[in-house]
Amino acid sequence: MAISTTRAPAKTGPATHGKSKKRDDTRLALLFILPALIGFLVFMVWPTLRGIYLSFTKFNLLTPPEFNGLDNYIRMVQDPVFWNALKVTVYYVFVNILIQTIVALVIAVMMQRLTKRTWLRGIVLTPYLVSNVVAAMVFLWILDYQLGIGNTVIAWLGMDRIPFLTSEAWVIPTIALINVWRHVGYTALLIFAGLQTIPETMYEAGRVDGASEVRMFRSITVPLLRPVLALVLIITVVGSFQVFDTVAVITRGGPVDSSRVLQYYIYDVAFGRFQFGYASAMSVALLLVLVVITFIQYRVTRADTTDLN
Repeated sequence: MAISTTRAPAKTGPATHGKSKKRDDTRLALLFILPALIGFLVFMVWPTLRGIYLSFTKFNLLTPPEFNGLDNYIRMVQDPVFWNALKVTVYYVFVNILIQTIVALVIAVMMQRLTKRTWLRGIVLTPYLVSNVVAAMVFLWILDYQLGIGNTVIAWLGMDRIPFLTSEAWVIPTIALINVWRHVGYTALLIFAGLQTIPETMYEAGRVDGASEVRMFRSITVPLLRPVLALVLIITVVGSFQVFDTVAVITRGGPVDSSRVLQYYIYDVAFGRFQFGYASAMSVALLLVLVVITFIQYRVTRADTTDLN
């Protein structure tokens, strides 16, 4: 009697089918991520690595990079214009972040507590749709000392004209207010999105206990909104340190370097003097400053924890 050696076909159970489906989903996800990943590598990672390399060279576009060790960094430490640009940038960041965060928080809370109209939220976001260059040119006309409509109204009210863009004392607060006008709507919507995560029962309990709106804002809204506020602060601080468009259009670093922020100084050294090695060194220094500030903000604000749990 012959014995059959034919094996029965293997059975594919639910577990095998689930693994295959998961594998297919992973491949599909990677396919969708691939264009963004390529763009990130080409336009972010490679320029960063290239900039770090150039920071150790003498390079002017006309000749190949010539390695010079730490000369660019030594020059940067001894450069008074660099330190002045860093000081001006920190001053701008402080003014911009302070005003923008407070105003955005107030707007977000008002949208949350007073109105639910979508069109009103759209109006709040409208300035963000205007490019930095267009906003700068409009305010350059509005705030002109002689012909600007802003100073015309001030003079009509019987007050002295204000040199918004030509005074060392006024220029940085003015640039900060221009950028606050443009970005505050976007920041407010980020905070507004965070407000949606706070359960309404928290406010109902506060009303039962007789708490006022101010007390609920201080004891409920701010503590529970801390992770979102931390994220907003990190985003706005990093963006503020990179201010460039408004300065380049309105003041070009003047008057007397009082608005020469670090990003504009880097641009001037690179494309005005063709000293790309030194400009790369300052860019690396700015990157390190942003990394340190972001790390400190993340740890101090405890951005990875929430009081909702």
